[in-house]
Parts: sequence; C-alpha cells; structure tokens
Amino acid sequence: MPALPLSRRQALVAAGALALVLVLAGKLLAGGGSTHRTPAFALPRAAPPAPPSLLVVDIAGAVRRPGLYRLPHGSRVADAVASAGGAGPKAALDGVNLAAPLADGEQVVVPSRAPGGGAAAPAGSPPAATSGPVSLSTATAEQLDGLPGIGPVTAQKIVDYRTQHGAFSSVDELDAIPGIGPARISELQGLVVP
Repeated sequence: MPALPLSRRQALVAAGALALVLVLAGKLLAGGGSTHRTPAFALPRAAPPAPPSLLVVDIAGAVRRPGLYRLPHGSRVADAVASAGGAGPKAALDGVNLAAPLADGEQVVVPSRAPGGGAAAPAGSPPAATSGPVSLSTATAEQLDGLPGIGPVTAQKIVDYRTQHGAFSSVDELDAIPGIGPARISELQGLVVP
C-alpha cells in the first residue's frame, strides 16, 4: 500500500512531535527529566586502598640489628627477631617465646647467654633486678612474673590483655585483669609504669 502524502500541517505537527520527543529524551539522558529538581547524588568514589596497618616494635638484646621495626599486624616474636637480622651468636632463644603475638609499641628483648657458656636463667624464674619500673606495655611475661604478687598465670593475662587492647595508658587498667584488684595495684605503684 503506497504512503499517502502528508499535508504541510501534518508534516509540521509530526516534526514538532519528533522534536519534542528528542528534547525530552535528551533531558532524561542528561538527568533533568522533570521540572521538580531532586538533588543529584554522586556515587561514592572508591577510596584508595589504605596502606597496611603496621605495628612498631622495639627489638633489643642479642640480635644482629637491634632497633625499631614496622611489622604487619598478626606478626609473631619470631618475625620480629628475623626482621632484626636474626638472633646473635650469644642469644639465649630459650628465654623468648618466639610464638607470642606482637602488640604495637612492644619491646622484644632477646637475652644473652650467661657468661661462661651457661644458659640464661630458666623460664619462670624472676628476672634480674632492673634499674627502673617495669613497663606494662612492653614487658615480657617473664619480666612481669618477677613483680610481687604476679605469678606466671597473671603475667600471661597481662600480656594477653595488652595484645587484645593495645598498650596500657594507665597502671589502673590492671583492674580489668582477673586476679588483680585495688590492693595489688597499690602494691605495684612505683614498680610499674604504663
């Protein structure tokens, strides 16, 4: 069936309708499809990946390169010793729990063997007297065990608390550890620091 010729008026109406459809389609594609303006919401841009969170650990004692090291969260004492170049020739590694998890701000001290080739004091024995108070945030379980009224079980609870909650900000935080109360805290005043 042949197409019927359009009148001039019909052609103008068809062209106007087509122009209106094109304008509306353009507005819809550009995001302005209605007279009621709603605020445009930008999709959040993906944030750049955060740098891996690192622990800062002080490695001291009988290691090849003592100093401050940055290690990934979840690192163990063995990783810290390896970062410091490994144990030195006089290291007494039996005095260190190489499997212990590290906490930010912790100090790992690798003891030396006693003079004359003897081994360091056995684990669980009180450490030698220190020249100052023991840091709750960096002391080993063995160092904490040497404090009055703190045995190996409570010392490990202190280390575990520090691992879960981070460095101590106050000696009074010891109250959160089962087995340590106000009387024990007052006994430790002057002997420990956060």
